[in-house]
Amino acid sequence: MSEPILSIRGLTKTYRNGPRALDNVDLDINRGEIFALLGPNGAGKTTLIGAVCGLVRPSGGTITAFGHDLARDWRAARARIGLVPQELATDMFETVRRAVAYSQGLFGKPRNAARIEEILRSLSLWDKRDAQIRALSGGMKRRVLIAKALAHEPELLFLDEPTAGVDVELRKDMWEQIAALKQRGVTIILTTHYIEEAEEMADRVGIIQGGRIRMVDEKRAMMERLGTTEAVIELAEPLAAMPEALAGFGAVLSAGGTRLTYRGGNGQGKGRAEVAALAQALTRAGITFTSLDIHDSSLEDIFVGLLGQEQEAA
Repeated sequence: MSEPILSIRGLTKTYRNGPRALDNVDLDINRGEIFALLGPNGAGKTTLIGAVCGLVRPSGGTITAFGHDLARDWRAARARIGLVPQELATDMFETVRRAVAYSQGLFGKPRNAARIEEILRSLSLWDKRDAQIRALSGGMKRRVLIAKALAHEPELLFLDEPTAGVDVELRKDMWEQIAALKQRGVTIILTTHYIEEAEEMADRVGIIQGGRIRMVDEKRAMMERLGTTEAVIELAEPLAAMPEALAGFGAVLSAGGTRLTYRGGNGQGKGRAEVAALAQALTRAGITFTSLDIHDSSLEDIFVGLLGQEQEAA
């Protein structure tokens, strides 16, 4: 495997008279991937992004991007990093085109009107190029933030809650834009409250809580390892007790003997195979059922379960 595009070791941040926002964080980001960083409010997501982008001064640890130590050679690395912040931070009286052009020059890029037009068209902003930012809708303003971040053609792009406050249709449109960026070779780190976004787009997922990275894994591997399948089977006639033929499936009898509930396997196949075997065992035993509902864990189910375990442990 090639060297990571971003490598973080032992990163800490403690605010004066405040909590430790980052606590000994280690993290590697691979070139060309979409990495989703998930965590509750106050977990340290925005602080971590700020430390890499030069907005937060770490209390300890090292950050290496593109082979550059950010503490010693920040300017060279930062020119290759883009940031779409959570909060709208731009001149509201500036026009869209001038705001994006300013960001292009901020990192030493020569003026390139054709590139700006390409970016604005790709984000459906070209028709708004001469409009003042204050006149745009919330979703369009967020697109301007993305355009500004792309103006200097970054190789690593941070998206901090990029779809917060936008409607569902626009959110899906922005997912397509993010997928297109990946196709162009941009490495993307995404934070989001909408965990279905991470499930839809991410190659790997990291979970942060209390300033610590609790888990990092490929999305599919995480769902296979931690996901479960739940099946609820409604029986036509009540059972007084669990038949011996069903004892090996780990199902639980409830609702006066008329409901079987199975939990096990994983969300990627094993659990569903076991449910199918359970249904066949019911049929062989002459037990009739009227319905069978199956639910596989989503990434959100896994996320919520992990945070609940951490809180109980604390």
